[in-house]
Amino acid sequence: MSVSPITWPAKDFSRVPFSIYHDPAVYLDELDKIFHGPTWNYLALEAELPNPGDFITTLLGETSVIVSRDAEGRVHAFVNRCKHRGATLRREACGNAKSHTCIYHQWAYSLDGRLQSVPFAKGMKGEGGLPKDFDKSSIRLDMLTVEVYKGVVFASFSPAAEPLADYLGPAVIAELDRLFARKVKVLGYQRQRIFGNWKLYNDNVRDPNHGGLLHMFHATFGLYRLSQVGGAKMDGKHRHNITYNQLGSDDTADNAGYDGTTKVFQEGYQLLDKSMLEYKRDYPDMVSLVILSVFPSVVFQQIANSLCTRQIRPRGVDEVELYWTYFGYEDDSEEMTRHRLLQANLAGPGGYISMEDGEAVQLVHETSARAQAQHALVEIGGTGEIKDAKNLISEVPIRGFWSYYCELMGFEAGTPRNQARVVNQEAA
Repeated sequence: MSVSPITWPAKDFSRVPFSIYHDPAVYLDELDKIFHGPTWNYLALEAELPNPGDFITTLLGETSVIVSRDAEGRVHAFVNRCKHRGATLRREACGNAKSHTCIYHQWAYSLDGRLQSVPFAKGMKGEGGLPKDFDKSSIRLDMLTVEVYKGVVFASFSPAAEPLADYLGPAVIAELDRLFARKVKVLGYQRQRIFGNWKLYNDNVRDPNHGGLLHMFHATFGLYRLSQVGGAKMDGKHRHNITYNQLGSDDTADNAGYDGTTKVFQEGYQLLDKSMLEYKRDYPDMVSLVILSVFPSVVFQQIANSLCTRQIRPRGVDEVELYWTYFGYEDDSEEMTRHRLLQANLAGPGGYISMEDGEAVQLVHETSARAQAQHALVEIGGTGEIKDAKNLISEVPIRGFWSYYCELMGFEAGTPRNQARVVNQEAA
């Protein structure tokens, strides 16, 4: 047992302890209670597994997982670890196979994770081999529960997880219906390492307020400004968030709000080629940007015509990896596909926008490490009730994230500053 000096002095989660980003014992607890707990985690798009035998490897928390389509077309997910001696089964990012075979001792598993064969199971000339009572049919890779919605593959380690539709809630379901109303095709991938805690990135994507202040490209060229029509919608438990806005819904007079800021709204800046800014309407509504954050590990992005998923992969207490999967629609013209790829330069590790997110996360992580007895102030958009916002000048969805996080982790908000939380390292 060890004592962690983590306190939550505000019942409305408007104070976030900096130590929550740095405590190694808490991080191990998160892997168990969140990523292996009663949550649903994004694994892949079905479009990445078009044929029987197709597989990809991915991460759920820090656990390597194989996502595999069997001969009947069903999608399975299981831990990427042989049941024999624990070796990694698949080291490839993706492929097509008739079975999954361990390189160490050649134990082979079917596409749904069942043990198929063991070399020399009966030994040789009456010596060696497996015991006579060894039951091959009882051996199966550690399975995850899988549900697929609109071609998006989610999985959970926990039998206590609620049905996926209930976990997502009507607002998120409606947004997935919108983004995946047409059959998708994968356009490419990027990976990004950020030297900051995984929860800081979740804070970032639930912060509508920063989008028009940190990102000069957004504000200057009008893709996202705090003066535009937009807002933030959450599910019933406030764990997921949808930030949205409408391109061109403000005017020059509205930009007065940027007075006094530096390097944000640069009215004189121009692009020689403005094609990157063009939004060719994909949907019947007027929404041109959506950042849909699903607790705990995925963001679905629409920035104009750039579409992607961002999988959040913790890599220890001080590092997070983002895995970007860009997609379009199967019925896109070649011109539209080229346009989506052009706009993909807005995001990703070198993107005109998201490069700054990684820098901001690292700045907070580095500085907060030296102030772990203190707390972040999260009051933009108001304090008290956690509710949807009808404008973009809000941090309330961050408080929503922390409210559900604390429910899973067993933290109690509103505890006195001098009351410590006991962390059970054995359980972690």
